[in-house]
Amino acid sequence: MRGKVYLVGAGPGDYKLITLKALECIRKSDVIVYDRLANIEYLKEAKDNCEFINVGKASSNHLLPQDDINRLIADKALEGKIVTRLKGGDPYVFGRGGEEAELLRDENIDFEVVPGITSPIGGLCYAGIPITHRDYASSFHVITGHPRKDGKETKEINWNALANVKGTLVFLMGIANLKNISENLIKEGKDKNTPVAFISWATRANQRVVTATLENAYEVAIKENVKPPTLIVVGTVVNLREKLNFFEEKPLFGKNIVVTRCRAQSSTLAEKISDMGGNPIEIPTIKIEKVENNIELENEIKNIKDYSYIIFSSKNAVDIFFDKLNDMGYDARLLYKSKICVVGVETAKAIKARGIIADIIPQKYVAEGIYKELKDIINENDKILIPRAKNARDFLVSKLSEKCYVKEVIIYESVIDNNKKNLALEVIEDESVDYITFASSSTVKNFITLIGEENLKKLKNKKIISIGPITSKTIEDFGLGVYKEAEVATIDSTIEAISNDNYLLNKGELTC
Repeated sequence: MRGKVYLVGAGPGDYKLITLKALECIRKSDVIVYDRLANIEYLKEAKDNCEFINVGKASSNHLLPQDDINRLIADKALEGKIVTRLKGGDPYVFGRGGEEAELLRDENIDFEVVPGITSPIGGLCYAGIPITHRDYASSFHVITGHPRKDGKETKEINWNALANVKGTLVFLMGIANLKNISENLIKEGKDKNTPVAFISWATRANQRVVTATLENAYEVAIKENVKPPTLIVVGTVVNLREKLNFFEEKPLFGKNIVVTRCRAQSSTLAEKISDMGGNPIEIPTIKIEKVENNIELENEIKNIKDYSYIIFSSKNAVDIFFDKLNDMGYDARLLYKSKICVVGVETAKAIKARGIIADIIPQKYVAEGIYKELKDIINENDKILIPRAKNARDFLVSKLSEKCYVKEVIIYESVIDNNKKNLALEVIEDESVDYITFASSSTVKNFITLIGEENLKKLKNKKIISIGPITSKTIEDFGLGVYKEAEVATIDSTIEAISNDNYLLNKGELTC
């Protein structure tokens, strides 16, 4: 059987600027062939056994020549595989998708093209520059700034027409050819004072915009060290940037923030950081390994009506408990006799997703908070079930056992995730990292295990953000300082601690 190829536009870089159809293609692919301009975070959406092939495609520095890429995707499809060719922007806007599609058609290989948001539109938008505007530009023109080696494209460009058109000009891949671009436009009559903008890494947290005029564009680009990938915008719409720039005003714009939560839970924090303009660097330090064939848990579920209270201290505990409940043919109705207690709003949300509103949520999202809520209302006739992690703090079980019968069932274990060890070592050396976040004591201990205690001193100049007092104590036990602690032990409060700090820094009201 022959496979199929999807030529997919991944958009300009922002993780959320991708179409639903593009994500669908990624998720069902056997092979993904991707460029450097496609956000590699999309690879997380692929199925477990998907093959990833990086073909690079930086200017004048291709890991694979285009002809070889064409051959690669065709051969993978001929093996009967579903192939996604993932490109930054749109496949047909200077993405050479047309050449790839031609070969596929010539070899009778089934294919589809999935359009993407092209950088000349999305990139300009994120720089505060509308590509058209009734008062400034009624048309736009997208031109390659990267001439072919055979000179054909240079000959095809009508510089006189471009110089005299009133619309916005956007050059892609043109930094290396900038001097020639500006000189040709001026030579053919374009006003030398026409505004110019350089937009590097458009729509990403490291987006950088430099403005100039057509006359001094080359000198400014050299002085400001403008590098690819960069869009070159020529036109009066550039004057609207100061007024319409929204992306760079986001509270975490340009901030590099390390997220150390487990892989399954880091997405919420990472997504919130991205939404606020920051760059989340995910270094999961924990893997959750549930107890398989958990006969003890099955027995307690069968006898669940005996328990007056069930305490869940994490989302992991909720998910594993309810998955087992469902596997045994039960649902939430089985818990009708028990009051449900949770430690924190994130766990409460997980319970609500299972159809139950928590009866007790302490004001302080720690074990001590739950004990404070229960100690005066439970009696010796009560029975409490606590399904939780191995090696969790024994405070709750110990204190509640003084009041009534408590059954602790170990349903999972948090173990160290070594997959990102090299990245962790890079992060502690990287001066551009602004914050490191820790959402539990385990993440602290595991991160330090990854980097080695001999490197602890390298964390002393990092801004460490803690989710709460228990985590802060663990950080301090290693001789490190907590830069800021969340007011409430939640992801939202952790984000707020960072964004408030960044806001004050931007306003010049805080010195460190």
